[in-house]
Amino acid sequence: MTATPLPYPFWTDEGLGLSTGYTPLRGRPLTRVRLPYGDEAWLATDYEDVRAVLSDARFSLAESLLRDHPRIDPTPRAGGGLIALDPPRHTHVRALLAKAFTARRMEGLRARIREVADGLLDRIEDAGPPADLVEDLSFPLPMTMICDMVGVPARDVPSVRAWADVICAGDVPAETVEQQGKDFFGRMHGWIEERRRNPADDLLTLLVRAHDEDGALTEEELLGLLGELLIAGFVTTTNQIANFFAVLLIPGEAGGDGKECLTALRSRPELIPRTVEELLRYVPLLNGLTLPRYALEDVELGGTVVREGEAVVVSQAAANHDPAVFPDPDRLVLDRPGAAHISFGHGIHYCLGAHLARLELQITLERVTTRLPGLRLAVPEGELRWRSREFFSGLRSLPVTW
Repeated sequence: MTATPLPYPFWTDEGLGLSTGYTPLRGRPLTRVRLPYGDEAWLATDYEDVRAVLSDARFSLAESLLRDHPRIDPTPRAGGGLIALDPPRHTHVRALLAKAFTARRMEGLRARIREVADGLLDRIEDAGPPADLVEDLSFPLPMTMICDMVGVPARDVPSVRAWADVICAGDVPAETVEQQGKDFFGRMHGWIEERRRNPADDLLTLLVRAHDEDGALTEEELLGLLGELLIAGFVTTTNQIANFFAVLLIPGEAGGDGKECLTALRSRPELIPRTVEELLRYVPLLNGLTLPRYALEDVELGGTVVREGEAVVVSQAAANHDPAVFPDPDRLVLDRPGAAHISFGHGIHYCLGAHLARLELQITLERVTTRLPGLRLAVPEGELRWRSREFFSGLRSLPVTW
């Protein structure tokens, strides 16, 4: 156990490689860390330890709502969504949405995702190079899909993006978060009232009926789930689309094999599903940080006893680069065999939208490699602007030509 907690997260200024801060922690017991705000915590980084925390009911997500939980920004997280619940309430609420996100239902959206992607690529081609893959593709594609599924009025789609920017930045003043939150939740109340008057075939109607007719959701849960669906439904995929192409286009990323990988995908599109899984493993999207879990009793984990009431944060990114599980983990291997990544989580809180995200990522890779031959950076690598000390890692823009 470290005498003085290590500052955490282990920030990186640029690039998509895993921070070297994890290197000395490999194969050692849990490490004590302190985030910018909230309680101290134990940090789990090894694959098996991370899986254990994510799946063990003795570690509670809901408990963090009652405590000064470790976090990177000054504003504690609010309740209401799935990530604020433990079983049995979590099981009941998740079941309301699970049927809408099955692999079969998501597969039915393949043609629509392709249509949206091709529409965006039409605009990119019509405008001609250069284009920004962040603003022109990676934001609008998943945001359009989740807003369509939820039933967000077209006029309010920009407000979803604006709210996501606020809560994902990590350095927005608390009063700004509060004011922007009031505005966004006010809009959501308006959508709910509209669906009460005019039901539709969308997720918003499903949630409203679960609250109004079945009493299956409280008002707080209705709003929390709606906000969670909208933000979690696009921000991770948005960042990963841009990050995937950054890995493939920037020399030195992917262990130096990005260009070769891109060439392989053009000639062998059947490799795309496996490539998406390997890129999900490779890219440390969340800067190593997930929501904290509190021990409900003393739990032995990785040779350390986590006492009741102590917090644990896990790094899924570090777990995905555990050399004991993924040989040569800092290199992109398109046909990598063996264990599955845990970028979508593990256990009961496994990402509800994983099937949707996979489809969006697969289709985007396929359409871009087909329609933009010779894709390459439009600016020198040194001019790329990276996110710094934010919830998500990646680029602010990705100028490309073809």
